[in-house]
Amino acid sequence: MLMGILSVLCVLGIITFFKNLRHNYWWRWIYLCGGGYLLFDLFAIATGLEFWHNLIQAMFDVTAWYWNLLWGGFIAMGGAVFVLGVFILKQINKDT
Repeated sequence: MLMGILSVLCVLGIITFFKNLRHNYWWRWIYLCGGGYLLFDLFAIATGLEFWHNLIQAMFDVTAWYWNLLWGGFIAMGGAVFVLGVFILKQINKDT
């Protein structure tokens, strides 16, 4: 049920994005890419794609040499999203 709700929300978000294309800021393309990834992830889980299952298993193998590098990348991505969010909030507050 949760996967269905997430899928519907992603599709509605993508539809809204394209309906308001002329009003979109440059950073809203990040949402489009994130929604597309989430839809693919849900599809891969629902259909049981073998390569996706193997990839997820490899991501959580804490004994692998690449584990710190991989999750460090996710931490860096989260930090970049945080900085972008602060930048956007400052820009919005400056415009109002």
